[in-house]
Amino acid sequence: MSRLPLGLPSSRARRSALAAVSLLSALSILACGSSAQSARVILPPGSPFGAVTDSLKAHGVITHPRWFKLMARIRGVDRTVHAGVYEFPAGSSEWTVLGMLAHGKKAALRFTVPEGLTIQEVAALAAERLGIPEDSFVAAARDGKAASALLGMQVPSFEGFLRPETYILSADVTAKDLVRIMAEGFLASWQPAWDRRLDTLKMNRLQLVTLASIVEGEARADQEREIIAGVYRNRLRIGMALQADPTVQYAISLKRGRRKSRLFEKDYQFNSPYNTYLNPGLPPGPVNSPSRRSIEASLYPADVRYLYFVAGPDGRHIFSRTYSEHLRAVHRIRRQQQGASE
Repeated sequence: MSRLPLGLPSSRARRSALAAVSLLSALSILACGSSAQSARVILPPGSPFGAVTDSLKAHGVITHPRWFKLMARIRGVDRTVHAGVYEFPAGSSEWTVLGMLAHGKKAALRFTVPEGLTIQEVAALAAERLGIPEDSFVAAARDGKAASALLGMQVPSFEGFLRPETYILSADVTAKDLVRIMAEGFLASWQPAWDRRLDTLKMNRLQLVTLASIVEGEARADQEREIIAGVYRNRLRIGMALQADPTVQYAISLKRGRRKSRLFEKDYQFNSPYNTYLNPGLPPGPVNSPSRRSIEASLYPADVRYLYFVAGPDGRHIFSRTYSEHLRAVHRIRRQQQGASE
């Protein structure tokens, strides 16, 4: 029987030694290699680890895909990657990247929603910034049954109750999650004293937010909000049509998916329960998500005798008590606009 010469390792021992050397080499490479810049990478559900590695390489997060896949297999990371959006800081070693994937350390996304947006406009923003499909957000936000249950009152949808705010969200937030978070933000910001004020005004929350959304749509100068709210309260009190342009814009956007850049005379005849030129009183619900300022202005409107107002070129309004005064104000503003265009 032949024997190996004394002092020479067996083939198994040689393979083990080579594996150990390879492992140490991989560890050294992954520990030293680092990304040159920060990168945001989306890992879709069900992605094979090879596709994950290719994506990380394409974004400059890793530079040694072969060793990266080897260490991922040894650590078991190639079987446990969580789908989602990951934010890899500049200078992250490939070993650190593996750790982030292993623990599902996803990015926290900042999402800012300005005041005065409609459901459709928030949906477009969410699609652009968060990757949430527009139709999914619109469907979730227009679910009247879910809105009534969450808000604790009968409402046609979440319109008006998606709080304008900056949110910090997990990268895998869904349309329903986002709608719920924004609506809960509205509830959390509601002040108990406002309910007592509503009793004095003989209004409910839906009516108040609806009025506030109209004020939000009209106001350009912050200090005019209370006056505009006072005008609309006066019209409601005497049974005069509100004749609010934001309600016409909303009626049109419900059908066409967007607002018009400018309203023409024929638009005021647009058939919709939201058109306050054709229908008396408040519309069925809010026409955007109003700011806290507009809500407070509607709770505490200015005690004025005005019934009319018209916007000037700078967005500020001229307020009038009578229709004849209003016509003179309109004529004066038109002359100013003509002079500016000449």
